[in-house]
Amino acid sequence: MAKKAQNQKEFVSLLRNMYLIRAFEEKVSALYAAREIVGLLHLGIGQEAVAVGTCAQLRQDDYVFGSHRSHGHAIAKGADINRLMAEIAGRATGYCAGKGGSMHIVAMDAGFVTATGVVGGTIPLALGAAFAAKERSKGQVAVVFFGDGAGQAGAFHESLNIASLWRLPVIFVCENNGYAEFTPLSAHTKVERLAEHAKTYGIPSRTVDGNDLLAVHDAIGKALKQARAGKGPTFVECLTHRLRGHYEGDPAKYRELSELAEWKKKDPVARFTRELKRRKKISDKEIEAIEAEARDRTEKAAEFALSSPWPAPEEVDSQVTA
Repeated sequence: MAKKAQNQKEFVSLLRNMYLIRAFEEKVSALYAAREIVGLLHLGIGQEAVAVGTCAQLRQDDYVFGSHRSHGHAIAKGADINRLMAEIAGRATGYCAGKGGSMHIVAMDAGFVTATGVVGGTIPLALGAAFAAKERSKGQVAVVFFGDGAGQAGAFHESLNIASLWRLPVIFVCENNGYAEFTPLSAHTKVERLAEHAKTYGIPSRTVDGNDLLAVHDAIGKALKQARAGKGPTFVECLTHRLRGHYEGDPAKYRELSELAEWKKKDPVARFTRELKRRKKISDKEIEAIEAEARDRTEKAAEFALSSPWPAPEEVDSQVTA
């Protein structure tokens, strides 16, 4: 049986991480509105349970690969929010000296290898890390996050095939939020559940409620047990929803208001908070303290970022490898 989140300390830690991610992204949104941050910005507000339910169980030396919507993944894996905020703001103190921005985060100190603006682009990269982990035989795993739109990319299917064939220690985490940018799932595939693709390649798969943190935690725990035991990959499909548009400023006219209202009722942060209160694992005072701490940390991260220098012009071609 996979280890389940049971003790109060672990419950509170999970909740604290979700509140931190939510506060961080809301602050980023505010900075964007104030034009302190520019460029394309993709927020994962509403999808925090997937990031936290997955990364809370990973080791420091496990590898995580993200997508264009990966602030939460990086934070959940342990990235420094000061450096992350600075990177999003394009400052020299950021993880990539301000050159990567929101979609190209690299936080190797936390085991977050990279994110990318290429849909499904990190899936084959995760296989490389998983292959290296298998060769080392130290129980490391690679985890890659991607959306439902990646299911139509050729590299997605090629990667599932190789991962299965070579029994690689990789966990495919599909954040199925129902939209590939602005296109509903039904308009770009006849396969309603992407986990069905995994079955084609003989990969164990599960589809879970991605807004239920404990459901995600349980599914990933079982996948990790399999990967660390040398039994190969697992595909975990998490049904979730982004509460913002595809990008910040997206009018999202393609989405029904009733649909959004229904998903707001399933907000993973509020949902897990209610669950802990129901189980008498946390008090209102503790919840208020956790939220206040998250807000304070993100305010300080913003202050750090905006007071940091811009990259120097002479550094424009550094950190480039050809």
